Amino acid sequence: MSLLLEIAVHAPRDVPGAQEGGADRLLLRTPAALAPDLTEASAVLREADVPVRVMLRLNESWTTTGGEFRRLVGLAEEYVALGAEGVAFGFLDADLEVDVHTCITLAEELSGIPWTFHEAIDACLDPRRSWRRVIGLPGLDAVFSSGSPLGLGHGYEDLLAQAQASPESAALMLPGHGLVPEQVPWLARAGVTQFHVGSQARPGGSPKAYVDAGHVRSWRMLLDS
Repeated sequence: MSLLLEIAVHAPRDVPGAQEGGADRLLLRTPAALAPDLTEASAVLREADVPVRVMLRLNESWTTTGGEFRRLVGLAEEYVALGAEGVAFGFLDADLEVDVHTCITLAEELSGIPWTFHEAIDACLDPRRSWRRVIGLPGLDAVFSSGSPLGLGHGYEDLLAQAQASPESAALMLPGHGLVPEQVPWLARAGVTQFHVGSQARPGGSPKAYVDAGHVRSWRMLLDS
């Protein structure tokens, strides 16, 4: 089975390296993991020849307000009109549980647009319950997770156990922050079919460095081997 490689991009200059290296999909987000402005999104989408998902997040918490919600819907519609294949969002409530109502409401506003539940799931108090809550959300086909807010260096074992225990979770799982090559075969054996690479695609892991085709290609070769 072919494994999907998603690369995080911040600007148009990141797109050539990601594509030349063999990315299947791009995730456009600011370095602070917020929604990009429309000018930046338009420039990236013009440059890209592979599907692009765009982050929908307007503040650094995992919640949103009524006013923000309407703006998120408008932004998503603008991104899609500019050529985005999908979006990424995810909300928690005051109890650090998946805010199913808000997620469903936004997904239904964007009917037919695929989306990724981003790393908010790693901030939940009960990860197993959170995975049960996201499975089956309308339009959802990926859950960006590292098993811990501190990344896969801390959350790998828990994330792998979740994939092994739940084929439904494995089918959605998009392992992300801190992914290292030796984790990929074990996650793939557990049924994970998509992987996200962020800072690992940049020389020195620096957000100021451009995505490098050679770095991306090494991940492409790993996923294809």
